[in-house]
Amino acid sequence: MNKNPITLKEDYKVEEAKELMLKKQIECIPVLGSGNRIVSAIWWHDIFDKKTKSKKKINLPVVLMAGGEGTRLSPFTKVLPKPLMLIGEKPISEIIMERFSEYDCRLFYMSVNYKSNIIKAYFDDFKHPYKINYINEKKPLGTAGCLSLLKNKIKTTFFVSNCDIVIEADFSDIISFHKQNRNQITLVGSMKHYTIPYGICKTGKDGKLNVIEEKPEYDYLVNTGMYVLEPSVFKFVPNGKAFHMTDLINSCMTTGKNVGVYPISEKSWIDIGQLEELKNTLKRFSMD
Repeated sequence: MNKNPITLKEDYKVEEAKELMLKKQIECIPVLGSGNRIVSAIWWHDIFDKKTKSKKKINLPVVLMAGGEGTRLSPFTKVLPKPLMLIGEKPISEIIMERFSEYDCRLFYMSVNYKSNIIKAYFDDFKHPYKINYINEKKPLGTAGCLSLLKNKIKTTFFVSNCDIVIEADFSDIISFHKQNRNQITLVGSMKHYTIPYGICKTGKDGKLNVIEEKPEYDYLVNTGMYVLEPSVFKFVPNGKAFHMTDLINSCMTTGKNVGVYPISEKSWIDIGQLEELKNTLKRFSMD
């Protein structure tokens, strides 16, 4: 618990928020209403250009999960693998690497399986400022199974990212959060607001209506698909078997290891994993 949090009142001025964020180098400030209740939050992304904040160099390896078939983006992925889906003028996997390169993270391990030859051919065809080591999955190993192939290759803190997301956040601050809390795994979580467009019926015995709630709204902190891991977690990953990140997280938690969540705003998370999200992303990039 933080007994002296940094906050703003509902009638705050944008310049006041900017000054606080720059002075404290923080991503988010809660906004308080009457009775000091949290009514909203203002994020760095809301008031600053994404290039305003200086980037601290962290120089850590990055594992990109690029082996899936991308069935939710079918029929596009029947021709082009998901890591090469174009967002603007570049494939999303290249955009992800460029984001990490801004923090001096230039060593990438790319887990590949589906249409791997096309992915390799694309990156082998031009010069880029980062090194890519391909991790070939002979069979799909799930969202964390390929880590078993990296047990003797990575010996420091490292990132893991899905290849269908772009995170607009301070990666160095994510690492600081991870280290300060002594986490073995840190998930990057995004706030998501959902409105159910119908009246929700809550029933009791014999189908009797207790209450009807009209168009309820919910807020959730959801997993974006980016993680920070310590090399000590490799011991939980079985060799040659399908294993998911949720399995790895559960293994760490059941053995008493720290697993944390670093929150970002909804605007800081770009996800192209589904057709509707891909359409929204293309619209967003066309307006930038």
